[in-house]
Amino acid sequence: MKTLWAPWRMEHVLGKAEKVSGCLFEPPGTNSFDKESMLLYRDTKNVVLLNRFPYSNGHLLIAPIDHIACITKLSSSAQASLMEMIAKSTQILRDQLNPDGLNVGCNLGKVAGAGIAEHLHFHIVPRWENDHNFMTVIADIRSIPDHLFATFDKLLPPFQELLASQTNE
Repeated sequence: MKTLWAPWRMEHVLGKAEKVSGCLFEPPGTNSFDKESMLLYRDTKNVVLLNRFPYSNGHLLIAPIDHIACITKLSSSAQASLMEMIAKSTQILRDQLNPDGLNVGCNLGKVAGAGIAEHLHFHIVPRWENDHNFMTVIADIRSIPDHLFATFDKLLPPFQELLASQTNE
């Protein structure tokens, strides 16, 4: 039998992970990226974060800058911008990680599964053929083949290129 190690998840599993002050989707400062907070992208309308406790490698969280709980509270232009960011993030994941498919979704409200219900956010979860097995179902264990910081480093350049291209428009 082979051993799978994911020691970086243990603090989360035991409920001992350091609590983020403020809202996870509102990282402090104004930088367009920040490895410590897993911030891959920030502009005036949206943020993209690498999920610190992913369901699979490259699991992204996309949120509007505005601290609102429901998509119905976004203006039409903010809805369009968020959807465009989801599409661009999907393409970056396809280009960088080459998944066989992707789950894209949003949980509205705690009862619907939102871990942070007070700030609207979408998940993009890359999927590969045979990526998860019995462990996820039986033991709530996920096997992530790449270290979070390595994935962050892989995804950061295309997000920074995206930001630069939008600044030049």
